[in-house]
Order: sequence, then structure tokens, then C-alpha cells
Amino acid sequence: MPAAEERRLPMSPTLVVALAWLVPGLGHLLLHRRQRAAVFALVVVASFVVGILCQGELILPKQGDPLSFVATVATLGNGILFFIAKLLGLGDGVSTAVTYEYGNAFLLTAGVMNLLLMLDAYDIAVGKKDW
Repeated sequence: MPAAEERRLPMSPTLVVALAWLVPGLGHLLLHRRQRAAVFALVVVASFVVGILCQGELILPKQGDPLSFVATVATLGNGILFFIAKLLGLGDGVSTAVTYEYGNAFLLTAGVMNLLLMLDAYDIAVGKKDW
């Protein structure tokens, strides 16, 4: 069997990307990149947890604040972490907390990292990237 056929996935790259967004590291795990999956999941989840502990805000769109829409994309990039935090009543942010801005930076960074990892998983899934 040719090498290209051996690497063919039983699922579509689109599904891999969607699962990579939903659960950090899952896309790489499905692509049999276990070590990368573990490291990426750890980094994204740790950054998210630090952001929550620093009383950062999971930013949603605000009327009259166009940059809040960009921040919302980054926030939603956290996938299921965002939804779990919201269900638990976390991520409202405490703007008077000394660590509030740091928390926001960690939460936004975690989301953007996960979005970039989705792109990485896609590249691997379609064969553009081998490592």
C-alpha cells in the first residue's frame, strides 16, 4: 500500500478541525500525534485556567466596541473550555482585580493558540505537513 494511502484518515479533515477546536489537543490525537496532543492540550488548558484564576473575562461582543468582536473570536477559540467555564459561572472578570488584565491576556492567548492548533491539525490532516 502506498504511503499516502496509509496516512489517509477515516474521517474528514473538516471533522478533525472541528474536534481540534472543541477539545484542545484532540485533533492531533486523532492524527496519531500523541505527544504533541498532550503538550498542546496542557499548554492551552493551563493558560485558560491561569486566566480564570487571575479573574480574567471571557469576552463577548459589546455594543459600540468593535474590538470586542475580535476578542470574542479569540475567547470562543477556547472551545469546550469556554462553555464549561460559562456553565460554572466563571470568566465574568473582575475589572478591579490587580490581575484582571493578565487574566484576559491568558484567556485570549489560550483561545488564539487553540485556533492556530486547528490550522496545524488541518495541515497534517490534508498532508501539507508531515511532522
